[in-house]
Amino acid sequence: MPFLYQTFYNFRNLKNDTIDLSSREVYFVGENGQGKSNILESLYLASYGNSFRTHNESQIIKNGENQFSINSLYKSGEDNIQKITIALENGKKRIDKNGKRIHDRKELINTIPCILFCHDDMQFAVGEPEYKRFFIDQSLTLYDSLYIDDLRNYKKVLKSRNQILKNHQYDMLDVYDTQLVEYGLIIQEKRKKAIFQFNEIFGKLYQEISGIEGVKIHYSPSWKLPENPEKNFFPASQEYLSLLQSKRESDKILETTLSGPHRDRINFVLNKELFIPTASTGQCRLISLILRVAQAIYYTRATNLKPVLLMDDVLLELDPQKRAKLTSYLPEYDQLFCTFLPGEPYQNYMHDTTKVYNIKDGEWNV
Repeated sequence: MPFLYQTFYNFRNLKNDTIDLSSREVYFVGENGQGKSNILESLYLASYGNSFRTHNESQIIKNGENQFSINSLYKSGEDNIQKITIALENGKKRIDKNGKRIHDRKELINTIPCILFCHDDMQFAVGEPEYKRFFIDQSLTLYDSLYIDDLRNYKKVLKSRNQILKNHQYDMLDVYDTQLVEYGLIIQEKRKKAIFQFNEIFGKLYQEISGIEGVKIHYSPSWKLPENPEKNFFPASQEYLSLLQSKRESDKILETTLSGPHRDRINFVLNKELFIPTASTGQCRLISLILRVAQAIYYTRATNLKPVLLMDDVLLELDPQKRAKLTSYLPEYDQLFCTFLPGEPYQNYMHDTTKVYNIKDGEWNV
């Protein structure tokens, strides 16, 4: 099993102790506010180096204290046992992997492949374009560490270009345009391939669970891709430089870059029409859940590895029939962690390998 145990010190309301996680499925059952999601947050933190619930990690520290830490022991393969330690003290975060300090989260992200299902995933369906771009980008970074560099390089150039637009330093635009197009086309091409592969998974799953046929993910890049697939994108082509330069006057007026991968749009369509504006809340919730299922399948196809699944109270809004269908279509996993309220029929989803913890006031009991 990937996660063998987790040790908490001043982590939200959880008691300072070690929890045994050495089961293929681990369920956390308890009322709201007792600490179920806090445990999932700690596992996500060990996997990605940051929280999925807050950008201000000082909020994680237990009330009245000034520091927190978690220690994770996980097993990758037969004999590969590694330890992750994450601590925050006096506002400074430290991440150690096997006793060696990590200075870049990129060194951590591919270590424990976690797929998180949570309430905020609804934004992938109904939220602003940035949420949809984030989902595709996260899917790529799960196995392609170079894509992290691609995004960083693009964002760095974009920030510099926007700054010179604000400062009216137009003589430097040609240099930044060349770099922006070079990095931007790498991102665009990888997103295009990822969405093509996602559609092979997503549409079939959505039809099987919802009964609605033909829902697809549509990628609309800010820079239109050339029709010739053999075209060499690198270094940046004059065609795309010309496209960027054609928008330069508008960029100058608004003092920002109006085109590029940071403006890409990803939509859900049915019969070539936008699906979300007419979809019900339940249909939108189902989209967000199936996206996560597809993300796990996509990761496994790319790496031949199975992910760890974290499911945080995500089945509540589905009717019993769709809930049963979704659980039957869960992807292959190395380990599964789920949170449930006491009244939910979690017994229906249990296996011989399932361990159940009752969570109350930050403490756990079998």
